Formats: sequence, structure tokens, C-alpha cells
Amino acid sequence: MSKELVSALDALEEEKGIKAEVLIAALEEALKKAYEKNYDESENVEVQFDKKKGSIKVYAVKTVVDEIEEPYEQISLEEALELNKAYEVGDEIRFEVTPKDFGRLAAQTAKQIIMQKVREAERGVVYDNFVGYEDEIITGEVEREDSRYLYIILPGNQMAAMKPNDQMPSENYQMGDKIKVLVSQVQNEQKGPQVFVSRTHPDLVKRLFEAEVPEVFDGTVEIKSIAREAGDRSKIAVYSHNENLDAVGTMVGQRGARVQSVVTELSGENMDIVEWTEDPAEFIKNSLNPAEVVEVIFDPANDRAATVLVPDYQLSLAIGKRGQNARLAARLTGFKIDIKPESAREEVIAELENQSTDSSVAENIEEVELDDNSEE
Repeated sequence: MSKELVSALDALEEEKGIKAEVLIAALEEALKKAYEKNYDESENVEVQFDKKKGSIKVYAVKTVVDEIEEPYEQISLEEALELNKAYEVGDEIRFEVTPKDFGRLAAQTAKQIIMQKVREAERGVVYDNFVGYEDEIITGEVEREDSRYLYIILPGNQMAAMKPNDQMPSENYQMGDKIKVLVSQVQNEQKGPQVFVSRTHPDLVKRLFEAEVPEVFDGTVEIKSIAREAGDRSKIAVYSHNENLDAVGTMVGQRGARVQSVVTELSGENMDIVEWTEDPAEFIKNSLNPAEVVEVIFDPANDRAATVLVPDYQLSLAIGKRGQNARLAARLTGFKIDIKPESAREEVIAELENQSTDSSVAENIEEVELDDNSEE
């Protein structure tokens, strides 16, 4: 058994990358517990594996003391000196107590430990492989579905799970379908790596454009932000680092070929591609495309809020069906956007001025209260 065990340790280190020291430490600890369970749990023992000889021995460990209180853990100085005149109080002495039939138990335990470590190593390899794919696109095959997840087989026969909110509401998945998914999360759980994938994550849109538009992949055109309602519509803000290159036109492609490839992959999801700019007012105007914006008025009491005036006849277009256009524009820009008809401009200005006045009064009252408290 010993020679076989040594050979197995060497093979595992070479083939699986599991260090022999790791296996030996785990084996010694497991054999210690096995000895205590099967022979004498009251003894303080340690197990030592000699890799060169392939031998396994069990030692009872006792500490030298003046007066014995724990017989299984201690030995008197008088007895210790009979063994060796050099022993002092506090020294540890090891007595071999290896049972004659310990080899059978050791072989069984060694097999269990090796299998456990192999599984752990294999799980570690899978985790290391897929954690590098987080936020990347992989093509998988739909395998099955249960009440919790849709299961996708990824390359390497790795199973991935897709939660209901990561599934496109406009898609009906069938067993055997080949689909592109974004690896959204990789968890290293005790039972093994768990890979989660998504078809609704905004980064899926970004990765698809990177694959379709070389200028996005190389960074010439940058996708600044994405607001998405998966399966229905996305808004994408883009910026060109080359002043001679039109960012929006580059994304759309000749006759719309580039954007159409992404739309097709996402089962007809509409794409609004707008130009990103540092000017917040201009960016908000762009974000409400295809509606025309007359004016953007920022709230003096809230630097992340703005009222947008649009032609009266375009109010419904600016807001969008069920408020979708306004909602996506707000998420794209990071501003709270209130859309009003151009005819209501005077009311909007008056309301903002009142809010600004109320805010100033409140600040003054607070300052007076603080001054009063400081005087007290």
C-alpha cells in the first residue's frame, strides 16, 4: 500500500497540480481522527507519513510535568528521566502506538482523502477557468429548465444557470438552442463552481458591439453608458476619441449593418444610439432621441434633476410608450428628467423659482437656528 500511495501522490502532483505536501497534511489529519475514533479517542496522538519510505506511524504525544494531572497527555519528569537524562519539564515525548492493523484503515482513509482532494482540485480548475470569463460572452446550448433556472451547457461541458430575470421576455428557449450569454457571476461554492449567465445584462449589449464594431473593441469609440429594458429597447451613449470619426455612424455601420447584427442577436430589441457629450444639457437632449428638445432647465435645488421642454406635439413621443423613452433617458444620463410641453415654460420657470426660494429660506432658518444654539 505504501509504495502505491507514494506513486499516487507523485502522479497527482504531476497530473492535477496538487502539491504532495497538501495531500500529506490532509492525510495525517484524517488518520489522526480515524485513530481517535477507532482506537483511543482519549490519547493525544499525531500521525506522521514518511514520503521517502512510504510508512505511516502513529505517536502518542505526552508533555513532561512535575505532577501528572492528565495521564493520557502528560508524563512525570521522573519517568521521562528514565528514558533520557536530557528531558526537562515542558518537553514533549512521542511514543509510537501504531496498531498492527492500522494499514487497512490508513489505505481506506488515504483513498477517501485523495478522491476528495482530486474533486477539490478539479473544481478549482473549473473555477479558475470561468472566473476569467466574467463579464464576457460565451456561446452555450440550452440543456433543460426547472422551476428555478434555465440550464445552459458551456464549452468544457460546464453547466451554467440562468435566472428568470436574466432571461429575455421576448424569447422562448428550446432544448438544443445555441445562444450567446454573458457570464455574469462565477461562485466558488463547496459543492463546486456555480456559473451564472444572463441575456438581459446591459454588458451583453456592450460585448456584442465590441464583437461587431472594431472601433469599439480597440477603444477608438467608447460606449459611455447603456440603459436597457431587455427584449424591448436599449439606449447607448457613445463617444469618439477620434474627432474625425462619427461615433454614432460607426456604431450603426453602412446601411445599418452593424447595429442590425446586434438587433438580430437580441431578437429584435430596438437600439437607440446617441452621442455622449460632457455638456449635461446637450447629453440630455441627445438621450431623448428621437424627440426634439427645445430647452433643458436644471433644477437649482437639485444638481441631478432637470426639466426638459419639448414641442407640444412631441410630448408623447418624448415620454414614450408607457414612459419608456423618458425612463431610459434618465437612466442613461443619471439625471432625474421631467418632460413638459413648450407651452408650459412660464409655469415651469415659476415653479423652479419658488422651489429655489423655499430652499434658500430653509437654509437661512437652519443657519439662524445654528447661530442661536452656538450662542447658548
